Amino acid sequence: MPLFIDPTYFWYVLIPTLLLSGGVQLYLKSTFNTWSKKRNSMSLTGQQVGQQLFNRTSLNAIPLQRTPGVLSDHFDPRANVVRLSDAVAKQPSVAAMAVTAHELGHVQQYQTGSGLIAARNFLLPALQFSPTLSYIAIFMGLVFNMTNLIWIGIFFFALMVLFSLLTLPVEFDASRRGLKLLREANLLQNAEDASGARKVLTAAALTYLAAAITSILQLLYYISIARRSQ
Repeated sequence: MPLFIDPTYFWYVLIPTLLLSGGVQLYLKSTFNTWSKKRNSMSLTGQQVGQQLFNRTSLNAIPLQRTPGVLSDHFDPRANVVRLSDAVAKQPSVAAMAVTAHELGHVQQYQTGSGLIAARNFLLPALQFSPTLSYIAIFMGLVFNMTNLIWIGIFFFALMVLFSLLTLPVEFDASRRGLKLLREANLLQNAEDASGARKVLTAAALTYLAAAITSILQLLYYISIARRSQ
């Protein structure tokens, strides 16, 4: 039975996921747009904020590059580079300052050997094949009415859920580190800077929380169909 026509899936997974993800994305875009229009007190673009954080803190400097897209900013640990979108790299806004600081918070996690990063990275090799194995096993288990195969699929899906849960403290810690770096570099010159940066980072963190909740709901659904098929 296709999952999308199952009333249980529709009401307890699909609808909550759409409402939660849609609401969080709207809130993130609204918050980012609001604080993108407010100039930070130092009038520094995201690119300049990054350079100042390297100059004024214990961070080891790494390249800051441009990347296309909106809210596509990220730290690439394999290339050891921070990539900033144009809306962040070129704008002297509170939002640009906050996003840059968050990405450099990730840089600090790697440079200081954060245990949170180590725990999450431990799962990365398994995640290369977990999604494919999970969905194939669950689908084949449903088609051939093989409950054990469904449970195997659930095991691999649970690895993805665990990774999503481990991502939460990693992202919250990067935001905490980012704000601390801004204070250490004396870039938060007034209450508006601090308040706006915190709001932007909180809105961004909610996207990871929504993703974790969605993955848990889907895992519980798969468990329910495995039990029903026994």
